This record gives sequence, structure tokens and C-alpha cells, in this order.
Amino acid sequence: MAKNKKEKSGDHTNISTFDIIKREFLRDPGAIVALSIIVIAVLFITIPYFFIDSADALTVNLMRVNQAPGDGHLLGTEQNGRDVFALLVVGARNSLAISVAVTLITGFVGIVLGLFSGYFGGRFDNILMRIVDFVTTLPPLIMIIAFLAIFPGFNVLRFTLVMSFFLWTGITRLVRARAIQEKELEYIQASKTLGTPHLKTIFAGLLPNISSIIIVNMTLNTAANVGLETGLSFLGFGFPFDTPSLGTLVASSSNSVVLQHRWWIWLPAALFVVVLMLAINTIGRTLHRATDARLRRG
Repeated sequence: MAKNKKEKSGDHTNISTFDIIKREFLRDPGAIVALSIIVIAVLFITIPYFFIDSADALTVNLMRVNQAPGDGHLLGTEQNGRDVFALLVVGARNSLAISVAVTLITGFVGIVLGLFSGYFGGRFDNILMRIVDFVTTLPPLIMIIAFLAIFPGFNVLRFTLVMSFFLWTGITRLVRARAIQEKELEYIQASKTLGTPHLKTIFAGLLPNISSIIIVNMTLNTAANVGLETGLSFLGFGFPFDTPSLGTLVASSSNSVVLQHRWWIWLPAALFVVVLMLAINTIGRTLHRATDARLRRG
């Protein structure tokens, strides 16, 4: 009897992270729906993309300006005669690509700086935290607009780098705080005692143990970056006007005539942004619950 109880207890404590995440998703129907939406969105921006002529989609055609949905165009055409469905596919791919790129860049910078700052501490930590405090006090939306307006030669790469420059501090603080907690634990102290190189201790020992909270944070950051790109493009400081994105499509609604009478130009993109952000946030919250459950289990 005692042996059976011990085995059950051992099975209980040895549940893998994947099993915990799977359990949290199965418990939450909303998370399953959100995951399905993400899969559909990915399929939407990948499969039709192979059948769409990007050059033709961006070509102005004054003979088919502002056509309503149907008549050979699933979502109609916009004020330049371009097919809205093609623009939505290409624009969604561009918006997600830049959002993921910004998330990866800020994640890489924040993770590396946060790990080093939390692990080594000292003067490096003090200097880095003062820089983080300064950047954090700056309103990111206003600063991004200011930088994009000041520097000439605006393009997608510069847009990505400027966004990344002001968005790395949050994950840096998070990783640093967790690294400070982890470095006091026995496995880190044992690694130091054995003379293990610091880089190996940081990236092979410390990083895997805080990876779950990093994944949650980067998931939520992706949703935030989609919204930020849409907002900046709506204001005219995002993608160039001739480059399709969700933000440039939504920006068409700034024209009162388009807003009231040509809903097919901007509404599909607006709905895509809202649904996508809600789905990513739902998945992020589910991953957060799974992370909490994993920490409670030790």
C-alpha cells in the first residue's frame, strides 16, 4: 500500500511541463478556440500567399476602384483599385512578420542582458538598471514616432529596429528578477563550486529553468506588438503606404466616406487584428497558468 502511494506520488511530481500545458488547455475551452484561431490565421497568411501575385496585388488599377465584394473580388477593391483580399493576406503576413521580428530582437537582447545582470550583479547591474530606468520613463509610442519622423530614409528595417530599441526593457527586468532568485538556489551554487564556466552555468543551467516565464512574456509581447504596429501605421508612422499591412488597411477608415460606405476596405483588417490579439493573449494567459502550476509543483 505504501509503495503504491509512493509510486503515485512520484508520478504526480514528475509530470512534464508539456503535460501541465496540455492539461491547462484542455481545462479552458477558450484556450482551445484561441489556439484554433492562431492556426487558422497562420494558414490564412501562408496558403493563399502562394497563389497571390504580390506585384499584381500592389498594382494600381483605376478601372476597378472601390468595387464592393463580389464581382471577381472576394472582399472588393479599395480606392486604388487593388484587391482587398490580396492586400489582407499580404498585409497580415507583413504585420505578423514585423511583430515576431520585434519580439525576437527584444527577447534576445532582454534575455541576455537580464541573465548577465541578475547573475553577475555589481557595477554592470547598476549601470544597466539605470539605463533601463531611463528608457522605461520614455513613452514608447511618442519616442518611436519622433525617431521615425527625425531620421530620413524610412523603411521596414528601420521601423523594426526603432520599435525594438524602445521595447526591450520589460523582458530585461523580468529575466533579471528571476535570475537573481535562481542564482541563490543550490544547483547554481553547486555549479559555481565545481568550477563550471559562468556562460555554461547561465545558458545551460539557469536559462532553462526560467524559460517558461520567458515564453509567456514573449507570447504576450507578440500580441502587443501587433497592436502597436497597427496603431503606428494608422497614424502614418508604421509601414510605408505602398507596403500592405493590417495597419495601413485600418488607416483607410480615417476617410469618412470609406468609414461609412466602404466597410469592406478596413473592417476585415480591423476584425483580424482584434481577434488575433485576443487569441494570442488568451494563449499567453493559459501558458501563464501552466507556468504557475509548474512552479507550485517545484
